[in-house]
Amino acid sequence: MSMHDAGWRLAGDRLGTRALVVVVLALPGLALAPFPVLVAAETAPTQAADAASGPKASPTETAPGDSDGQLEKLFEKEITVTAKYHYLLSLPAGYEEGTRRWPLMLFLHGSGESGDSLAKVKANGPPKLIAKKDRDFPCIVVSPQSPGRGWNPDYLAALLDDICATYRVDPDRIYLTGLSMGGYGTWMLAAAQPDRFAAIVPICGGGNPADADKLKGIPIWVFHGAEDKTVKLENSTKMVDALKAVGSDVKFTIYPEVGHDSWTETYANPELYDWLFAQKRAARP
Repeated sequence: MSMHDAGWRLAGDRLGTRALVVVVLALPGLALAPFPVLVAAETAPTQAADAASGPKASPTETAPGDSDGQLEKLFEKEITVTAKYHYLLSLPAGYEEGTRRWPLMLFLHGSGESGDSLAKVKANGPPKLIAKKDRDFPCIVVSPQSPGRGWNPDYLAALLDDICATYRVDPDRIYLTGLSMGGYGTWMLAAAQPDRFAAIVPICGGGNPADADKLKGIPIWVFHGAEDKTVKLENSTKMVDALKAVGSDVKFTIYPEVGHDSWTETYANPELYDWLFAQKRAARP
């Protein structure tokens, strides 16, 4: 069956399910200083010379610099890792016509939607809006499901590679968004591949402020509820402050009376999509 076959999508909401298996090669690149080598003394030609030279070092004696008995070693081995995600796929109306390349939105759900049932992924965010026909997205929407151990940026990057190779994706209009655990995943994936995204929208998540310099060139709109007791507001505030300190024009919306669910209002806001789809990846040096 063709990968573009609309029959792969769920009836009525243009959502489909896929499973991705990608093999990733990981090479540990840790380089340590070479360990000292014991050098045997040259054998003397006569017993007399041996006696004159004094007793020889014990074969278990450590080399200079190793008085604590610890040698510096390096382990390096090629291993194979299998990345696997089930995901929902929504193709925009008109995708099957012509050769146009389309924007792509990658949505990362929260911890409550983790598992092995894609129906759970439709509980929130863009998949929910698509399933209920509340919004027509003018882009390809990909919504993977985490098996329950958070988000792995290497696996997500491999998924994006596969989607871009399989579908007509505009590489300059790839958008990333996620909520709660997916908000953390959004910050993490963007920091791992900052040159890939046209814009990101992390909602009630958090990241590493040390990544601000990597992220400063990406258009970012952050959302968080002031009354969030699950992921405290300060997690987003720290990221925004770090970004502003390095010159980022980051946008930040705080909902004064909202708790953890800051995503329902966010994804229902037309202004978000007007801003998001106006962004295009800047030319990279």
